Amino acid sequence: MSHSLYIDDTPASVKNAKGLHLITMSTPNGQKVQIMLEELAEKYGTEWDTTFVNIMTNDQKKEWFLRLDPNGRIPVLVDNTQSPPFSVMESSAELLYLLKFADKDDVFGFKDEYERSQALQWLFFWHGSGAPYQGQVNHFNKFAKEKIPYAIERFKNETLRVYGVLEIQLSGKFTGEPKEYLAGNGKGKYSVADIGTYPWVKAWEFSGFSKEDMEAFPHLLKWIDRIGARPAVQKGCGEKYNMPK
Repeated sequence: MSHSLYIDDTPASVKNAKGLHLITMSTPNGQKVQIMLEELAEKYGTEWDTTFVNIMTNDQKKEWFLRLDPNGRIPVLVDNTQSPPFSVMESSAELLYLLKFADKDDVFGFKDEYERSQALQWLFFWHGSGAPYQGQVNHFNKFAKEKIPYAIERFKNETLRVYGVLEIQLSGKFTGEPKEYLAGNGKGKYSVADIGTYPWVKAWEFSGFSKEDMEAFPHLLKWIDRIGARPAVQKGCGEKYNMPK
């Protein structure tokens, strides 16, 4: 083997894969790419294999994984159709990789450059401004060894502020035209912007937000229901991706 991407400790399911291979756990970030692959499967018949990694046991910090993603975070997408295999880290980058190489008709993207820019803006907005805040809410609310009220309040408030930004976009507050999806002209079009945002926002209740908290975001709640009704979204967040026992 001429490349150094795989080593003896790399799981056989990873190093013996022939096409697209997803290394994941069904967290919000994992679900982004799981959903995208399921959408591509419905549209084009896209095929891939999956290896599950238990992040609670720090498998993602082992050398075999770090060779694929030095940051040690799931998910990782490996394209074994390339020689040597090409690995992609960061869930939003993986969505864009699949958009470029597996969505020839731009079903989940845009051909118009300005609409494409909108999709990138909202995808990056959530990646940089949404997920980090809600992730910290989950950490301090659910997993921290001690409860730190200041941290919990700060990150809850910031996440609610970000929800408010999504609400502005979807409600058409400043345009006079409500949108069904985050990016695209008019009411918008379902795209990677929605795919990259939905798995986190749908988990608002898990994060500790109340129904009263969410009353300020009626358009966002409708958007959650709209995205969640898609069969591929349900598959991408469903039992198929439960961690094997």
